Amino acid sequence: MRSEWIEHKGKKIFYQNFSRNFYNSAAVKAELAEVQEVVKSQPLNSALVLSDFRDTNVGSDLLSDMNAASAATKAHVRKTAVLGVTGMKRKLADLLIAITGQPLKYFDDIESAKNWLAED
Repeated sequence: MRSEWIEHKGKKIFYQNFSRNFYNSAAVKAELAEVQEVVKSQPLNSALVLSDFRDTNVGSDLLSDMNAASAATKAHVRKTAVLGVTGMKRKLADLLIAITGQPLKYFDDIESAKNWLAED
């Protein structure tokens, strides 16, 4: 698993590292299965999540897996920041939000994302 817990401004953030998988759907699916278990082990409404999709293609072949993972972890997540979601990936992410009701906030850089997650 490439994902890991990081700390920013005294807050524990689960950094879901899907970056640089380019067109490797199998790698994204494998990481998704592992991060899902970590998030589900957290108390309800507690996890701060940073999902990094920079340099990773997210196509319709991943939508059902991402939908299932989002539905399974939604109750455990307090806030989710997402990196690297533009163009078609943004349309798929918006569809995921509509299906699961799990809100996401998009960011262009990692520092802004971590700062937003650490607020409150």
